[in-house]
Amino acid sequence: MFLPKFLTLVIFFLHSTTAQEVENETEFDYMKGSEKGPTHWGDLKKEWRECKNGKMQSPIDLSRHNVRMVSGLGKLKKNYKAQNASITNRGHDIALTWKKDAGSININGTKFFLSQCHWHSPSEHTINGRRYDLELHMVHESPNKNLTNNIAVIGLLFKIGLPDPTLSKFSKFIKAIANEKAEKNIGIIDPSEIKLGGKKYYRYMGSLTVPPCTEGVIWSINKKIRSVSRKQVKLLRDAVHDHAEKNARPIQPLNRRGIQLYDPKHKK
Repeated sequence: MFLPKFLTLVIFFLHSTTAQEVENETEFDYMKGSEKGPTHWGDLKKEWRECKNGKMQSPIDLSRHNVRMVSGLGKLKKNYKAQNASITNRGHDIALTWKKDAGSININGTKFFLSQCHWHSPSEHTINGRRYDLELHMVHESPNKNLTNNIAVIGLLFKIGLPDPTLSKFSKFIKAIANEKAEKNIGIIDPSEIKLGGKKYYRYMGSLTVPPCTEGVIWSINKKIRSVSRKQVKLLRDAVHDHAEKNARPIQPLNRRGIQLYDPKHKK
């Protein structure tokens, strides 16, 4: 059966990215001392061996000693659009997923389509050794299977302060699925409402931060630290039922990878 090109693309990005990340919360956890914890992920399944043997793993510390400031990367080009979305309690995190094409970002001429967002607390990435209170990941994927790097993630870091408007909007839905693995339709959501903050961002090559820890992920971590209330962070952790104090993977070795910091005002 022949499918129109745009429909094929939509079907691809709805299923491809979610297939990359393990959905079954019983397969791994973040519990301290657990046999299924982060230090053992690479031993649990042969498909997860990159969690143990990979040389480009995430998250990392964005240390100023390893960062090179550049202006050539250009600002993040976003072209999002409002679509029906759902909130899902995946057991180890809360995820916001779009049902159809919610738009894309453009990196080096390649479109990466937004599929879902999810939260980690505390933050997974650190800046100069400092770990923040929350990290949001906006996961995108290119439909081009021939690309070596076909996943792109935008990361936003948060510290305790004023409530985050996005989480304020979703709090009632998160409460509705607390402590049960469930999905709730929440209507039309515009990804553009998730404000990235400043124009500066870190760029490096890494991996997914959950099994199977697939490498070749293009990371863009916004330098501006946004604010979130302590109550909002608690809601995200209390809603899931993994009984862990956090759902952040430990910092991984840099292994001589380059880290760029895009600054539009930087002069070569």
